[in-house]
Amino acid sequence: MKRSSLHRRTLALLAVIVPLLALFVYVALRSGPLAPVQVTVVPVESRPITPALFGVGTVEARFTYKIGPTAAGRIKRVDVNAGDRVHAGQLLGEMDPVDLDDRIMAQEAAIKRAEASVSAAEAQVQDALARQNYAEAQASRYERLWQTQVVSEAAIEGKRQDRQTTEAVLMAAKSNLDAYRHELLRTRNDREGLIQQRASLRLLAPVDGLVAVRHADPGTTLIAGQPVIEVIDPRQLWINVRFDQSGAAGLDADLPARIALRSRGNQLAGRVLRVEPVADAVTEETLAKIVFDTIPDPLPPIGELAEVTVALRPLPATPVIPNAAIQRVDGKPGVWRMINGNPRFTSVRFGAADLDGNIQVLEGLNDGDQVVAYSERMLSAQSRAHVVENIVGPSR
Repeated sequence: MKRSSLHRRTLALLAVIVPLLALFVYVALRSGPLAPVQVTVVPVESRPITPALFGVGTVEARFTYKIGPTAAGRIKRVDVNAGDRVHAGQLLGEMDPVDLDDRIMAQEAAIKRAEASVSAAEAQVQDALARQNYAEAQASRYERLWQTQVVSEAAIEGKRQDRQTTEAVLMAAKSNLDAYRHELLRTRNDREGLIQQRASLRLLAPVDGLVAVRHADPGTTLIAGQPVIEVIDPRQLWINVRFDQSGAAGLDADLPARIALRSRGNQLAGRVLRVEPVADAVTEETLAKIVFDTIPDPLPPIGELAEVTVALRPLPATPVIPNAAIQRVDGKPGVWRMINGNPRFTSVRFGAADLDGNIQVLEGLNDGDQVVAYSERMLSAQSRAHVVENIVGPSR
């Protein structure tokens, strides 16, 4: 009786434990740590891609005119402020002339004195020339009289001496005239130099533009070449952009670009004006100048950050996969390729990428291969995979 009861209890216990154990194994294999990893796969297919570069730069003025004195001095007045529009030739300010006006008046007086000296020297030359002509005539007449023995030899020698004397006087008068003329020319040049120096004290706008910076106020003393005002040409703006050298192959002038200013939500069209011949060796970046197809209105402030995307020239068709499929195992880049329903890591050599998330495969994969795009969790060589259309995230 007791053995029969024990046997029935054993069978009842086994009837409960076996289903529970089977259920546990089923749950462990389907949803536990031993369950296959849910993955989504994409096929490798050949197609052309259009790679692009992304860089960050700042808005700069292509031409900046720094306007200031050519000699040290003090600012007398400044008529414009930052942000003012100016036109070519407009008076922007003026330096204090100090004693320049008095020096110009003194030079004008010196010119008048030099002109009077020249006039006097010209009169002396005319007088000496007349005396020389008279002495020449007298000497010639006495030469003829001496030939007829009318005058003595001493008389003819006296006339010859008079002729030589008047010639010397004439030469001296001409030399004085040349000296006075040179002095007059020097004085006039000095006056012109002072006038040009006086004109340089007027700060004029060289082009139609916009006052970007006002460096100094009236009363400030400046050295030669120190700017008072900076004027930019608002029609000539560009962006100085830096691109990573590792992806800059193919960057060239006239390529289209999209510009996103930090202060604006929309993107603006532009193009690459030029690629700088000198790169930044410290940051390993290539520099390029990007210009707007249409200058934005209102103008962006100089120095504003801008994000620039440059579309490079399309590449021939090659096997392409999404960037999301790239993984690193033991430091080697590659992908998890589905082989007979199981993931196997394959090392791959990649090429160029575009901004849509696609990258070229140069070695390691062929058209039609299935690679893991997304996985529920990290894969390993021992992982089992279950291909699904979408991976469902945790519910909230």
